[in-house]
Amino acid sequence: MPITDSQISELAQDLYSWALRKVPDDTKAALQSARDSETSETARKTLNMMLASARAAEEGNRFVCSDSGVPVYFVRIGTKARWDADIKGAIRAGFTELVETIDPPILKHVTNPLTLERGYFGKDMPIVTFDLVSGADYIEIVCSPKALGSGRWAAMELFTLPTMETIEAYILDVAIKAGSQHCPPVVMGVGIGGTFDYCTKMAKEATLRPIGSVNDDPTLAALEKRLADAVNATGFGPMGTGGDTTVLAVHANYAAGHAFTPVAVCFNCWINRRTRARIYSDGTVERIE
Repeated sequence: MPITDSQISELAQDLYSWALRKVPDDTKAALQSARDSETSETARKTLNMMLASARAAEEGNRFVCSDSGVPVYFVRIGTKARWDADIKGAIRAGFTELVETIDPPILKHVTNPLTLERGYFGKDMPIVTFDLVSGADYIEIVCSPKALGSGRWAAMELFTLPTMETIEAYILDVAIKAGSQHCPPVVMGVGIGGTFDYCTKMAKEATLRPIGSVNDDPTLAALEKRLADAVNATGFGPMGTGGDTTVLAVHANYAAGHAFTPVAVCFNCWINRRTRARIYSDGTVERIE
């Protein structure tokens, strides 16, 4: 029996609701580790408040933050998956059902950029992107709602044959300009190369990588370590209160391209909202995070 619209719709609805209520386990562990190593008493208190908020939301089945953002989904379709569904339409139907039924209700954050009118729905909302997974017998859906802290301070620049030093300096400059306005400690995603659109996609997807994982590329692994140390040395600290912890992780990816090299930087705020699940061709649903 192929994967159906109703399965996708229900899962899309659940993923968004889950993302609003639970800080991912790897993120809570990173916050705890940061608290234990912090040298600033104010920063430690701020991190303790974050951890207490995460626990309270999970135990009370309530939102961690009132800014529910807008729904953003990454859909990865296995090349061996069997499905008979309008995937994008099903995700939209799931979001519509969620708006009508979720408790507590979400605020009207979907904004028309031409009129500034706010509501729950709009053109191309929810935002859905697609990719293929070779040989997989499932459809994987990742939900990572984008709110002000995780969206406003992203940036992208185009360079011509830049050195690694130029790239690194630009990424650090973006982090400094963001300061503490993105609700740190954050996860930074970096995309290098490819094309204008693909570079920003890489940066956004890089934020989804588990905290503590090591980049397969040794050059990028070293870059991530240097940048994390440099951003934490700025002293912005948790929620701008000062301290050693402005980023929990820097995750980078790259693609080959032309002589022009785009570099994109984006952030996930301290909640680091993301949920992920797979629907297999036999109807089994596996929640991954």
